[in-house]
Amino acid sequence: MGIYRIHRFSKLTGLTPHVIRAWERRHHLVEPERGKNRYRLYSDDDVALFRYIKGEIDKGQTIGELADIGREKLLGKAKLASLQSIKVESPSEGLLAELIEAVQKNDFVTFEKKLNGAVAVVPFEEALQRFLIPLQVRIGEMWHEGKVNIAQEHYVTSHVQQKLYAAMNHMRVMNQGPVVVVACPPNETHEVGAQAVAYLCLSRGYQTHFLGANLPIDHLASYCQMVQPTLVLLSMTLSPTQTEAETLGQQVSSMIVPLCRVGIGGSGILACQSVFQEKDIMVFSSAWDLEPHLSSLTTQ
Repeated sequence: MGIYRIHRFSKLTGLTPHVIRAWERRHHLVEPERGKNRYRLYSDDDVALFRYIKGEIDKGQTIGELADIGREKLLGKAKLASLQSIKVESPSEGLLAELIEAVQKNDFVTFEKKLNGAVAVVPFEEALQRFLIPLQVRIGEMWHEGKVNIAQEHYVTSHVQQKLYAAMNHMRVMNQGPVVVVACPPNETHEVGAQAVAYLCLSRGYQTHFLGANLPIDHLASYCQMVQPTLVLLSMTLSPTQTEAETLGQQVSSMIVPLCRVGIGGSGILACQSVFQEKDIMVFSSAWDLEPHLSSLTTQ
């Protein structure tokens, strides 16, 4: 989860530091942590909440009326509104076009300035949905079409991964709550999708184990026996043959499904999703289709 000082928080929410402090003091809508030098530190939840409140005030409600609803109910409404907004507006086509053009021209200074600037002005999960993952997907497609070379594709991938690792490193290490294991199955070397899923799990407060690319299923099963996960999630971008899909499905069904719930997602498995569904393995078309299942973990 992102951590923001008040001036960055002000830019993300469109509210002045004076208003933010007033709402904190009078209405107790946030209780920011204090960092070094006693700086206020705000979270992504705080950003979502204050953006939602500002939007509702712009529609005619008062801060007093909203504060009476309470932080938790308001936050639930804010997250729902944010998801609906992202689905309508995503992806950020203009930014994606500029980033892709910079890569094709090998104008890496422009690429990095635009990418860094875009990540700096929106909550990270929004950045992930609107341009980081779409950028990764499109550059991969362009490589397959011969429109960019493998070095350019690796360059973009490395920058997307850097953003993900940086965001994940700012999150607290959880020692309680649901345990989720995220990995890529054998022969799958593209791990950005799995990394994005691991970020989503971490941001929701789950004990998340990200095991990376190309993991043999028997080794995954041994690891699961040790950590006893609530859920295992596999990411697959490469399209397997029917035989490969059946082999993977059988391995997962026999070694992992008896231990916990299992889901698999990514562009590589959509054409053969029935193979996995028949073996009691959930199939997701995108990382954000996971949301209802992730939310359900806390109620089990």
